Amino acid sequence: MRSCRSASPFGPVGDRLLIDTHCHLDAPEFDQDRDGVLQAAREAGVAGFLVPAVDAASFDRVAALAARRDDCCFALGIHPLFVREARPSDLALLKERLKEGRAVAVGEIGLDGFVPDGDLPLQQTYFQAQLRLAVEFDLPVVLHVRRAQDEILKQLRRLRPRGGIAHAFNGSHQQAEAFIGLGFRLGFGGAMTYPGSRRIRALAATLPLDSIVLETDAPDIPPAWGAGRRNDPVNLKRFAAVLAELRGLPVEAVEAATGRNALAALPGLGSLRVREAGPLQGQSGPTDCGQ
Repeated sequence: MRSCRSASPFGPVGDRLLIDTHCHLDAPEFDQDRDGVLQAAREAGVAGFLVPAVDAASFDRVAALAARRDDCCFALGIHPLFVREARPSDLALLKERLKEGRAVAVGEIGLDGFVPDGDLPLQQTYFQAQLRLAVEFDLPVVLHVRRAQDEILKQLRRLRPRGGIAHAFNGSHQQAEAFIGLGFRLGFGGAMTYPGSRRIRALAATLPLDSIVLETDAPDIPPAWGAGRRNDPVNLKRFAAVLAELRGLPVEAVEAATGRNALAALPGLGSLRVREAGPLQGQSGPTDCGQ
């Protein structure tokens, strides 16, 4: 079977393809209704999903989900808040899994300076090692960036991966421009829906449209209309509408542009077997993603 990285386009680029570029569909919060959650998102118009791992224990889960679903692909990596439980052998395992050629990106990786006891030196060790793997396998990266924008930019400039996505971006305009200059798209989602998130909404409104991708980070970062509840990928359709309103654009233009941007940031998504949004047939059969 072809891998998620093989070239097989969605159809004409710009066909209003809503792609959730960051959703943790393997999370236990979805164990009771995962298929229903995905079906609801599909029926709302979400065409595809990227599911990133957060630790070595989740490598098999995200790969299995992508193997079962025509509309999912996966990334592999060790999240900065999971490095304390990680072992050096996890990096060796990650390398072996990347050799299989099924992952479309290295992620979710990065640095988190928000958590007081996050052990930044250990985070740095794992982050740099995983950036080197991304370079070795010529894969884009999916970045976790929280109160560590400048340090992450420093490592990106030094090690030069091929680009990717800065997930849940919340830095300054200057930092945004720096990420864009290094070949990254910036992820916007639930935080953008809160009127009080003025900086994030200003960035969403003013950054070049070709630098923006949409994401949910489900089950986390719920939108304003679902505060305190589980975030589901069905919300992506409304995120597109919020972004369109902020920019004064038709929602169709935003859906088309962010879909193109997702494919440009993560070319492996081009193998998702999706031609148009809506229910898929035969989802339990053989797929091109994850096999």
